[in-house]
Amino acid sequence: MSIFTLIRRNWLIVVLFLFSTATFAQNGLISGNIMDGQKLSLPGATLKLTPGNVFTVSDVRGKFEFFSVPAGTYQLEASYLGYQKLSKEVIVQTGSVLTVELILTEGSLDMDEVVVMGDRLKGQAKALSQQRNNENISNIVSSDQIGRFPDSNIGDALKRIPGITMQNDQGEARNIIVRGLAPELNSVTMNGDRIPSAEGDNRRVQMDLIPSDMISTIEVNKTLTPDMDADAIGGSVNLVTRAAPNGQRVSATLASGFNPIRGKAIYTGAFIYANRYANNAIGMVLSGSYNNNNYGSDDVEASWTKDDFGNVYIDETDIRKYDVQRIRRSLSAAFDFKLGKNHTITANAMYNWRDDLENRYRMRIDDIEPLYNDNNGIIGYEGRIGRQTKGGIDNAQNKNARLEAQKVQNYSVRGDHIVGNKIDIDWSVSYSTASEDRPNERYITFRKGGNELVYNGNSLAPMFTSTLDPATIGLNEISENNDFTEETELGAKLNFRIPFSVIADQKGHLKAGGRLRLKTKFRSNIFYEYSPINEDNIANLGSVETVNWNASNFQAGSHLIPGLFARNSYLGGLDLTNTSLFDSETVPSEYLGVNYDAKENIVAGYLRWDQNFSDKLSMILGARLENTSIDYTGNIIEDEEELTGQRNVKNDYLNVLPSVSFKYNATENFIIRAAATTALARPNYYALTPYISTIPGDREIQAGNPDLKATYAWNFDLMVENYFESIGIVSGGAFYKNLKNFIYTYRDQQYSRSNFATDFPNLTNPVVEGEQWDFFQSRNGENVNVFGFELALQRQLDFLPGFLKNFGIYTNYTFTKSFASGVFNEDGDERTDVTLPGTAPHMFNASLSWEDKRFSARLSANYTAAYLDALGGSDFDDIYYDKQFFLDANAAYKITKNLRVFAEANNLTNQPLRYFQSVSSRTVQAEFYRPRYNIGLKFDLTN
Repeated sequence: MSIFTLIRRNWLIVVLFLFSTATFAQNGLISGNIMDGQKLSLPGATLKLTPGNVFTVSDVRGKFEFFSVPAGTYQLEASYLGYQKLSKEVIVQTGSVLTVELILTEGSLDMDEVVVMGDRLKGQAKALSQQRNNENISNIVSSDQIGRFPDSNIGDALKRIPGITMQNDQGEARNIIVRGLAPELNSVTMNGDRIPSAEGDNRRVQMDLIPSDMISTIEVNKTLTPDMDADAIGGSVNLVTRAAPNGQRVSATLASGFNPIRGKAIYTGAFIYANRYANNAIGMVLSGSYNNNNYGSDDVEASWTKDDFGNVYIDETDIRKYDVQRIRRSLSAAFDFKLGKNHTITANAMYNWRDDLENRYRMRIDDIEPLYNDNNGIIGYEGRIGRQTKGGIDNAQNKNARLEAQKVQNYSVRGDHIVGNKIDIDWSVSYSTASEDRPNERYITFRKGGNELVYNGNSLAPMFTSTLDPATIGLNEISENNDFTEETELGAKLNFRIPFSVIADQKGHLKAGGRLRLKTKFRSNIFYEYSPINEDNIANLGSVETVNWNASNFQAGSHLIPGLFARNSYLGGLDLTNTSLFDSETVPSEYLGVNYDAKENIVAGYLRWDQNFSDKLSMILGARLENTSIDYTGNIIEDEEELTGQRNVKNDYLNVLPSVSFKYNATENFIIRAAATTALARPNYYALTPYISTIPGDREIQAGNPDLKATYAWNFDLMVENYFESIGIVSGGAFYKNLKNFIYTYRDQQYSRSNFATDFPNLTNPVVEGEQWDFFQSRNGENVNVFGFELALQRQLDFLPGFLKNFGIYTNYTFTKSFASGVFNEDGDERTDVTLPGTAPHMFNASLSWEDKRFSARLSANYTAAYLDALGGSDFDDIYYDKQFFLDANAAYKITKNLRVFAEANNLTNQPLRYFQSVSSRTVQAEFYRPRYNIGLKFDLTN
């Protein structure tokens, strides 16, 4: 029997079962909302009906339902961390719908005194209550908690969560690593729908693009259930936007700060307005955010090589000065419409737009050749010196800088329906798009070769010097490029849930559904070179407007002197389109190979069975099927610039993804979880593109690989959690992952004419007999084993006397180890002792806070050990991401009940972004940003 026949038969059984149960609506339905005294929803609350073992959990909007309740009188009990328990009598009648509104009183009872929570603890209570009642292994962070850390974007907020570290870009957290697994092995969703990537060649979501104050809750799902998208081997991060509250809310934030590295200001503003109308039948929340951060970075880079005599030396090095301005704008809206007691329609929209304006001044020394003595020892160097200015056209948009405009938009409509007091149906339609536009990006480069160089011998901050007259550094190149990438996804879901239990008096239900994802992605770049008609006008660096950057306060090293460069305003003001001043030509080698068009359709279906075996033990058993169809088109380029044709490849494959998980509530607050799940990670878009680019001048071939298989993983997890009623948790757990067909970059430095003939039999062979070329291609490795463990403690020290009881601690540690097999070097030999790129062995967070009714303060530390970032052809070529230690501080004071002043300081350790090659002393990149400071006011009024 084929798998498709099984699917068809199973779906028929489910549909028949749903329709048959719809006719039996003899029992009643309880529907309601649970909230606090301010009418703010309480997600993750536990609600029980007694007598019997019937319970449910409130959703992110505080909504709950009890299906098919037999007629009778019950006690409805509600419990929530940090709140007093509530019990209310309810009477259920046959065929009726009973609507209940529950309001919990904050604070636990300490003897005869009610202990009232501060704002931070309220947020902590919401997050931990949801985490406690989740069926899978997860971490939850609420907006109130996010606001207690000095994190301006979602990426910086995520690095506080156990098992997560972030890769930085210009000092801000951008790419997420979950449990040591690289960004490509994780997924990021918004309200359950995948966020597309704005970058040109991969599936990574830029976490620094989304402001932290636009998100209500961050859910990190470390194990998947069958109703979740399967493309998340490390974990799935779900960003939940704000839902309309139960009453009016007005909130605003105004702040400003200072970036010492460039002496520039930071400006931040945000607002929220929410209310309900038409007798609470219509809810609305509008929010917006603005952040203008004007800063920069100081950077040194190097590339290391080894000669035939075993000497290790630098063959290329850069000193770079960046001036950066990032402007984030975000708008969102959410509406809900209650169409009677059993039907709700929800609409969400979010628009994020970030302008990244950058000027880069790069002093590069390349083509470095050693000078030898008679014993083949290096006694000196010579090489080529270049000075390049990166900028953009002089207009209102680019402002003489390189503009990178990234936009991410998400729109969705969802319906929640209860049919016959027994069937829960939800559906949604969503559309998302992400784009990156880099218009009129300009470079001007001056170079001079054959220079004697003096090396300072400092491998951590290398510097080569040479005496140069600007008039001797001739013009090398003027260029302008326009790059555009866009990804879209149209999605639809349909889910059914019905009561189904094989054990009398125990809760159980079946859930089944379908999922459609239609994805497109394309990249369209073009690149021009310009030559002055009169070469004397731009003959050398000494003939143009220049700016001199000295080593004053240069963070990468006081001995590093960037030097003299063409001024960015000079580059931006060049009239390159004036044919009387400049000749122009396209440079196909710069863009033809990277342009592509991709279509990807994913159809999924699942069956999930939730079953309680007792009032303590529950299970989720199910399977998900995802069928992926791809249609990719790439270019064939010969001799660097000749487009000789296109390759189109179509393919489809089916993944079957079973899973089972157990949850054991030894007590209400002591929980043991275990899970065996499966997940996958699809290859990056550009890796799949069937392009071929040959570069004879460099004897190099780059090729896509449309035959790449998706990485498939079995995941095994065990987690033990103990929650404190004083709002805290201590937890520990272990995990093991087995990955098949993981993807790495293969490099063959001995690629021959016969190799090309075998790999590409229908193409013109560019390799000359006897020559050896470099060949690059993404390939599947065989097997990776990843294991590790997590420890976490979050606790208010309320057992201490006096002011000490206001202290709280938040700390977690994650250990990860990986072993990879099936990675081969250029000689065809398997590499041993290889770890999976992106696997950070040690991750540690620690935070100490103090809070009373008016004042709160927090000191936070974040540490990640060094880890392999990119595999080279041998261990000498492997690139590592160096260890990081961040220290941040923030404090806030309530001036009135609704107005608070706050202050923040980030990166007090001046932690650089650093890569090294093979050993830690060989710097590949070290980029410094200095700390940044912020102060502001926050107004919040809730009725």
